[in-house]
Formats: sequence, C-alpha cells, structure tokens
Amino acid sequence: MSALAHARTFAAHPFISKSRLETSSRDPAGSRPKTAFVLSGGASLGAQQVGMLRALYESGIVPDFMIGTSVGALNATFVASRPQTVETIGELAAVWRGLRREQVFPVRWRELVLGLVGRGDHVVSDRGVREIVNRHLTIARLEDAVVPVHLVAFDLVKGEEVRLSRGPALEALLAATAIPGLLPPVVRGSRRLIDGGVVNNTPISHGVDLGAERVYVLPTSGASRAVGERPRGALEAATDAITLMIDSRRRADVARYARTTELIVLPAPNPHHVRPTDFAHAQSLIEGGLIAARALLAALTPPQSVARRPAAAAS
Repeated sequence: MSALAHARTFAAHPFISKSRLETSSRDPAGSRPKTAFVLSGGASLGAQQVGMLRALYESGIVPDFMIGTSVGALNATFVASRPQTVETIGELAAVWRGLRREQVFPVRWRELVLGLVGRGDHVVSDRGVREIVNRHLTIARLEDAVVPVHLVAFDLVKGEEVRLSRGPALEALLAATAIPGLLPPVVRGSRRLIDGGVVNNTPISHGVDLGAERVYVLPTSGASRAVGERPRGALEAATDAITLMIDSRRRADVARYARTTELIVLPAPNPHHVRPTDFAHAQSLIEGGLIAARALLAALTPPQSVARRPAAAAS
C-alpha cells in the first residue's frame, strides 16, 4: 500500500463541533466569524501542519490570528509573517524537507554530560533552533507579523502559562520551543520560560480567550499505535505515555470549548508511527496531512458555510 493510501486508511478521526454544524449554514452572505488557527506542538510531526495549512489556504480559509506552541509556534510565525498565500505554505514545506535531527538538536558532549550529572538544566544547546529561526525569520518583533500571532510558553518561576504577543520574535520563539530538560529555558525579566506544550500542547483556550468564534485546530497526534502492539523500548514507551496525556488534554478542551465556539479539528494521520524526533519523513507527513485535511474540508456542507476572506485580503 502506498504512503498516500496509508494516509487515507489511518487518518485520525477529525472533529467538528455541534456549534459549527448548527450555525455554519446560517452565516449571512459575506459574513465571517472571527477565525483562529491553533497549532499544536510535536517536534518533527509539525510537518503534518504544513499539509493542513496548504489545504486551508487552497480552500480560501485564512485566519484572523494564529496561536502556536512548540513546533506549532515556529510554523505559525513563519506563515503569519508572510503573505497569506499557498505559495507561502510551499516555502514552509521546502524548509521542512531540508531539516534533519542533527540540525535541530545538535548534541555536544559537554552539555550532554553536564545535564546528565545535574550540573546543567539542559542537554542540548539551542544553537540549532536559533540558527534555523534566524535563517527564516522575516520580522524583528511579533507585532510586526502580517497576521497577529500569539505564542504560548510556560513560566517556571510563577508556574503559569504565558502568552507572548509582542516583543522580540527570536526570543519568543526560543521560549515557546524550549523543551524542558532538552533545551535551555529563556530568561525574560524575572521569568524563566519553556515550551508551553508541557501544560497546554493545543492551546485552544487561548484562541477562545482572544475572542475566536471559529477555531481550526491543527494537531500533530491522534493516530495511535495499533491496539495491543507493545512499544519498542523505554523511549517509545515514554513517548507514547506523553502522547496519551497530550491527547487527553486536547479531548477535554475540545469537549469544553465546543459548547460555545465552532471547532474544526483537522485529522493528523501518522500511519507509519513516525516518532517526534525523526525528521527524515517530512514529505510523507506533509502529504498525509494535506490529503486528510482536503477530504475533511470538502466534506463540510453546504460549501458556502466555509467562510472566506475576499481574495484581495489573501494576497
């Protein structure tokens, strides 16, 4: 079976809130709910979001603002800081196809040893992420983005989520992607900021708090391993446990916010169970996300219920 056929077979079940089904057909001509894209964390699985984004932009669906954490923060900022077109998504796809694990997480023995013996708070330098971000960042500050973008981090000092909407873009991205224990936290004033995905990997709550009436959720997990199949080793078992916790939080948030907000959770197919640390399968993940998202968006009826911006606004 081909990779594309696998994507169709194993696509994770999407979700469309009851609110969406009840109200979308009543949208007056020309009206458009305030729309947010929420992008989850997931390391290399963030490639799936590129396919989802392409499907959305192909359909003329563009956001009023974007929210992301971890790798979702990187994808969101890349897109939000450029023209809102399919071509921009193509540029992001090219970046993903060129990534390798050693570029993102360059291992140096000194940092690794210091972290393992308890004399450091991380085992990998942020040099890799910093270089990648610097290479592709087109804005100096978050508020300079074409579409408002909000990044979610977590403050270790106060023990609370932090939404970054203004300020230096590089610093904000490093904070929102600082996987605890792996990458160093970012000090911002009295705060020590890490990846917001540790507590809220799919920050739907921030979209609702910012006034979104319709939220497109772009996850990175949802297609679990076959029932009864045992994990291969401790690392895979730990990864699966974290995935279960993340999915549980997302399901709870979807159930909570679907009562008042239109939620469209796009499917995140991963039929070959690519691990979040494996960056060698970007193209197949992009294709799988694209095919599954196209199918979901095409199934939304009536067709005019998908609110769109005028063409001039998407250029």
